This record gives sequence, structure tokens and C-alpha cells, in this order.
Amino acid sequence: MSALAGRSALVTGGGTGLGADLARGLAAAGAEVWIAGRTEARLSEVAESAPRIHPVVADVTDEASVAAMFDRVGAAEIVIANAGASESAPLARTGLEAWERMLSVNLTGVFLTFREAVRRLGKTPGWGRLIAVASTAGLKGYPYVSAYSAAKHGVVGLVRSTALELARTGATANALCPGFLDTEMTERSVANIAEKTGMSAEDARAGLEAMSPQRRLIRPAEVTAAALWLCGPGSEGITGQAIAIAGGEA
Repeated sequence: MSALAGRSALVTGGGTGLGADLARGLAAAGAEVWIAGRTEARLSEVAESAPRIHPVVADVTDEASVAAMFDRVGAAEIVIANAGASESAPLARTGLEAWERMLSVNLTGVFLTFREAVRRLGKTPGWGRLIAVASTAGLKGYPYVSAYSAAKHGVVGLVRSTALELARTGATANALCPGFLDTEMTERSVANIAEKTGMSAEDARAGLEAMSPQRRLIRPAEVTAAALWLCGPGSEGITGQAIAIAGGEA
């Protein structure tokens, strides 16, 4: 594939799970891809797994680190704000520190990444793709993840506002909202549920699968395919959207 040949891309949270799959998919489509994250070893492992993938250590919650990341990468034409984390607790037992952690990585990280991307897009006018990886938790509520859900709802709002600001520039901004993904993050959620409830890991996983009408977890490749569609020809009018990839979950 060479649909993105000559394009440059940045994927935050690119050292594991969905971020790694996104990076490999963009590289396979011909793009030069930079992956960012806090753990150099994980980034290097992904970079060595496919051509045209380059690592850059960065913390998306830190303003100076994000600026330095773009100094290293340059004016990336495709920017996927994928870095994120999840924690769960009943609202009454959600501490302020947990609340701030969830907003910091899941919302402020997207804001800082998008803001710097927009500043740099001005140097290469006419085309650009900003994509935030949100969640179905950005479209609806779930119990025990109030902080995470609030952050992801914020991401959807940020995307919609950004899209309107970019509407006449040739750049688009969209959010991809997957349901529970078959990744390491969900495995940690399964382990957490099993620990707190006493159920088996198999039953905990089945409970998450049952939230989808298709009774399965979403594969990272499905989200990557949607991202590639948003970066491909014919997607120019798709902007300001929150696209659910969730097996029909409403």
C-alpha cells in the first residue's frame, strides 16, 4: 500500500496496544510514523517491528514535553492523540488525585497534542488529519468510571470545536470511539474486576464482551482501519465527528 506515501504521522501512546497497531497500519500505508510515549524500551520494540516507524520519548501531560516532541517530529500531517489510561471506582470513592490523573492524560494530553499540531499545521497548509482516540465512554455513561467518562466526553467536545476552527484549512478533526478493545488496557480492567469482585478472569472478560451487541471485544485493527479511512481520499467532508466502533452498542 502507498496511499499515504510522503505523509508524516505522529501517534501518541504508540508503544503498546492500539497505538502500536495504528503505527504499523500507517507505516504499511506508506507514511513515515513517529510514535510517542514515556517508556523508551516499548517504543523501540514497536519501531523495530516495522519499517518507517521512529520513537520519541514524551509525556503528553507536560506542555514543554509536547512542544519538544513536535520539535523532534516536525510538522506531522497526521496526528493521532491516542495516549490514555483508565481507572475505576464508584463516584463516592473517586479521589481528587484519581480524577485529576484521568483528566490529565485523557483530556489535557489530547488538548496539548492538538494545540501544538494546529500550530504546526500552519506551516504546511492545505491538508491535515487530527484524530483523537476517545471511547464509547465519551458518548454515554458507564458506572464506576465517572472520571474517565468525563475526560472522554471532553475529548469529543474538543474535537468538535477544533473541527469548526479548521473547517476552511483543508484539515479535519475527528474522534474514534471504540468499545472495549482486545488490548493490554482491557486485560488490566479484567484483572481489576476479578480482584474486586472475586469472579474469575474469564467471567470478567465475558461481562465486558456482553456489553457489545456482537458479544465480543473490538480488535485494534478495526480502529486502525477507521483511522486509515479518515486519512484517505474521500474523507475530506468527515470532520467534527465522534465515530463509534462498538458492535452496535448504543
